[in-house]
Amino acid sequence: MVKKRKIPERKCVVTNEMMPKKELIRVVRNKDGEVSVDPTGKKNGRGAYLTKNLDVIVEAEKSNILNRHLNAEVDSSVYDELKKMVENNEK
Repeated sequence: MVKKRKIPERKCVVTNEMMPKKELIRVVRNKDGEVSVDPTGKKNGRGAYLTKNLDVIVEAEKSNILNRHLNAEVDSSVYDELKKMVENNEK
């Protein structure tokens, strides 16, 4: 019998849904308080996950939920990068 590998799941901070890590985008705050998008999911720092969905990213930007989760000021360029990633994924 082949043991099925456990798929790591993370919770989207906007929808509060548990989803496989690969279906989410990680935003990370490093020790210096810089917030960036982490496509690899391996950067050091405090991470927050968002569903790869434009509506979710727009909602996160409106509600400033990432600022609360990461205890940092999230620059609008981070949201722009997230939107670009999602738009590229949908093609």
